[in-house]
Amino acid sequence: MSRIRTFVLAGSVFAISGLMLVNLPMAASSDPNAPAKPGFARGRMGFGFFGAPLITIALNHKSELNLTTDQVTNLENIRSHYQSQVTPVQQQLSSIEKEIASLMQQTSANLVQIKSKLQEAEKYRTELRYLRIEALENGRSVLTDQQKEQLKTLVRSQHGRFRTPQGQPS
Repeated sequence: MSRIRTFVLAGSVFAISGLMLVNLPMAASSDPNAPAKPGFARGRMGFGFFGAPLITIALNHKSELNLTTDQVTNLENIRSHYQSQVTPVQQQLSSIEKEIASLMQQTSANLVQIKSKLQEAEKYRTELRYLRIEALENGRSVLTDQQKEQLKTLVRSQHGRFRTPQGQPS
């Protein structure tokens, strides 16, 4: 019986330690006074160079991409709509992460409550990811195939330029 009790206690300590290690960087980096920073479609064709969203890159290079005024207006509307949707979701997620950090600081952490908050946070992360994908797809639909290829080339050339070690030909 004592071995089982020791095993359960050790397992609990290990699980709590793991949760603390995973959440500590998030809790440490969260600044309650920092403004919410909406992300954008990460992953394949999501971010361009320097982590900039592709819609922003396209708008910054509208002349190279030969964007029409309608395309510029549509991309600006997509970006504005995305940001207005993301801001409240990110604020909710930030609030939940702070609650999780607070729960974990208690001497006797309530694992059921922490698990519930983690599941709630995942719902918001899923919503953010979907909103990114939706904005990216809406942005893609505005561009012609040629403009999409030009944008890919632009992003690749900028990305490669900043990844090349100094002294190496680019």
